[in-house]
Amino acid sequence: MKAWESNIRKVEPYVPGEQPKVQDVIKLNTNENPYGPSENVRKAMEAIDIDRCRLYPDPDVTKLVKSIADYYGMDNNQVFVGVGSDDVLSMCFLTFFNGKKPVLFPDITYSFYSVWADLYRIPYEKQKLDDNMKIVPEDYYKENGGVIFPNPNAPTGLLMDLDSVRDIIEHNKDVVVIVDEAYIDFGGVSAKDLVNEYDNVLVVQTFSKSRSMAGMRIGYAFGSKELIKALNDVKFSFNSYTMNMTSIDMGVASINDKKYFEECVERITATRERTKEELTKLGFTFPDSKANFIFATHKSVPAKEIFEKLKDLNIFVRYFAQPGIDNYLRITIGTDEQMDKLISALSEIVG
Repeated sequence: MKAWESNIRKVEPYVPGEQPKVQDVIKLNTNENPYGPSENVRKAMEAIDIDRCRLYPDPDVTKLVKSIADYYGMDNNQVFVGVGSDDVLSMCFLTFFNGKKPVLFPDITYSFYSVWADLYRIPYEKQKLDDNMKIVPEDYYKENGGVIFPNPNAPTGLLMDLDSVRDIIEHNKDVVVIVDEAYIDFGGVSAKDLVNEYDNVLVVQTFSKSRSMAGMRIGYAFGSKELIKALNDVKFSFNSYTMNMTSIDMGVASINDKKYFEECVERITATRERTKEELTKLGFTFPDSKANFIFATHKSVPAKEIFEKLKDLNIFVRYFAQPGIDNYLRITIGTDEQMDKLISALSEIVG
């Protein structure tokens, strides 16, 4: 080993879903929205003054923060915006989880949590899901340095009711509790209003899933003005210009088109429920997802075999080689046509 190598910060990186290099595929592996953004977003892109690209964007992201705050009935100082919810969550780990006690999160959950904890040298403990893959609120009653969990959880898709979310918060008033709501629009009630009751709660959401804008990288958090100020202080110590001009303008256009957003979410949830019925007929079982994906296992055919055979047919789903879930496939909900082709392929593979 070279002497300078001992100074390198080493971490096992997060592995995102595969992004196929060919175009003619059915891509159901990264929970992207199968429908394009609002027509308002296209118009906003066409209206962008290219000359503005020579200028730095607004470091305070004023227009987008105000649009999000107005849409959700928040004050501007209760909203933080970042480059996708991953950026927001990373800033949260860096800002709020700095004690010696371990941060708590589920053992089967968004795998980036442990990556950020390792990167920032944050101690953590994973709490086991129960036999039905549900988060157990009582497991989060113990002393800790912070709590984070997704709702609905990923990759299971299971939603925890708001009373259970509140229960976890009630037992953790001395630390920051983060509710990661990347998938909340597909079937749950947001915990966002709880930030007005508890000054230690952050609720994080994203434009990547329900608003069809994964490529623009827009995420945001709701919290007390004290928590949001702390986040901004860290952000401005890290990078003052995190949100680019195009994302700001297109984000404003998206958040202001409520009708399209609601119609799009309704289409995806209807397709999800129909797909559940078809998968059941083929011998699959799965938790009752309230997200834009289904976490399914087959009664007799191994998940890895199904995954590989689907890939040979240019149908991409997500397979996790992780103990406890290595016989499950996470299937993003696509268009009705895409899901029909998936079901047809699966009927051949498992039939």
